[in-house]
Amino acid sequence: MTAWQVAAPGPIAGRPLRAARVPVPEPGPGELLVRVLACGVCRTDLHVAEQDLPVHRPRVVPGHEVVGEVVASGGGVGDDRGARIGDRVGIAWLRHTCGDCRYCRRGAENLCPRSAYTGWDADGGYAEFATVPADFAYPLPDGYADTDLAPLLCAGIIGYRALRRSALPPGGRLGIYGFGASAHLTAQLAIAALDARVFVMTRSAAARDLAGSLGAEWVGAAADEPPEKLDAAINFTPAGELVPAALRALDRGGVLAIAGIHLSDVPVLHYETELFYEREVRSVTANTRADGREFLALAGRYRLRVTTTPYPLTAADRALADLAADRVTGAAVLVPGR
Repeated sequence: MTAWQVAAPGPIAGRPLRAARVPVPEPGPGELLVRVLACGVCRTDLHVAEQDLPVHRPRVVPGHEVVGEVVASGGGVGDDRGARIGDRVGIAWLRHTCGDCRYCRRGAENLCPRSAYTGWDADGGYAEFATVPADFAYPLPDGYADTDLAPLLCAGIIGYRALRRSALPPGGRLGIYGFGASAHLTAQLAIAALDARVFVMTRSAAARDLAGSLGAEWVGAAADEPPEKLDAAINFTPAGELVPAALRALDRGGVLAIAGIHLSDVPVLHYETELFYEREVRSVTANTRADGREFLALAGRYRLRVTTTPYPLTAADRALADLAADRVTGAAVLVPGR
């Protein structure tokens, strides 16, 4: 099968991704083999390719927003494990947790020290086939095309966790910094489920247009000050320099959630203007399976408009380069056989 590997980790201009012919993987005990129908291109893939995230598996196949059809299973996978041959399932970032540590036992499996991740610790979906532990495969909501489902599996789930971490109250004012794949889904969910008023700050003119079309009340440039103080904010960008501006935009008691897995250094914060009055900064680390199930159920209830740019699997390197250069509106999605 065709698969893209991180063969030469480093700057995207150096072409860290290389196409290869590799055997179709065999599902191990408790695993499913899926034929990839669509795979989203996530900024985390870019961080893995460029070594912002250290190499865990040499020549790893990236991709953790995978929509696939189950074609085989390993030992110990029965119908009681939730997926049968022919079913459409989702493969997301979180791939394994130990189930025994104090974090797992208290329902915080996203903090498990022995967690493992698709497209980082194990091969992912920039390929024609992929495997997933059956316990970590998601059932998918009806009413969406494969290409629309793919971004829900990381952009959507992580955005949902970030929204929860931001503690946005019903009817509250939410600031969103950056408006790519995750943000454009989170904004819709906040409006639909929480009746939020959404204020968007982003550098891309196309993204500003998209934000307005999806119901944002106000849209400005990345470092602009919103016209009202915010009850909550989410920084979807990897730019640490936006953190002080976002904190200054918060009202008293407001919370800033940082959604990315990688963030550049944050400038020195000024306590009185950026943290006083009980303003908070919260990080977001991966997600739990409960987050994924809850979000996908909400996506089934509130029909989200998913904006995608499809690429053939043969153009995975170009899709990642376009993401790095902010040339993608919404979410880039790879489609094998396109």
